[in-house]
Amino acid sequence: MKTYLRTVNYYETDKMGVVHHSNYIRYFEEARTSFMEQVGYPYERLEREGVMSPVIGVTCEYKKPVRYPDTAAIEVHLTSMSRFRCAFRYEVRDAKTGELRAVGTSQHCYLDGTGAIVNMEKKNPAFLAVFQAECEGEKNKKQG
Repeated sequence: MKTYLRTVNYYETDKMGVVHHSNYIRYFEEARTSFMEQVGYPYERLEREGVMSPVIGVTCEYKKPVRYPDTAAIEVHLTSMSRFRCAFRYEVRDAKTGELRAVGTSQHCYLDGTGAIVNMEKKNPAFLAVFQAECEGEKNKKQG
């Protein structure tokens, strides 16, 4: 996957010029949205097909601050995929130096328009196949 590049906006920082911790979660979402577009299954398509994918858990471990006007390079890795859930891992690095700035995760489930849990094997097998293939590719990269 292509790395998502995100230039820090001044308004995202605190008085010391450091990106406020809450913005990393937004960066994860932006990078995840880019990931989904790259694999050919953007959120808009998923939602048109009657599936929502809310965040059910998120973590972020801050290593070093990202500051204004840095550009963050965010790598997204699909770490697990099942009929009901998926999970991602994020690495935030300085785009110029490659220095690790933060790592995080997010977990998601699948819901229909009424808020009921969706079995993607039944509701949207095409999406499940795309994401399972991507998850397998990530596992193979780790092993090889």
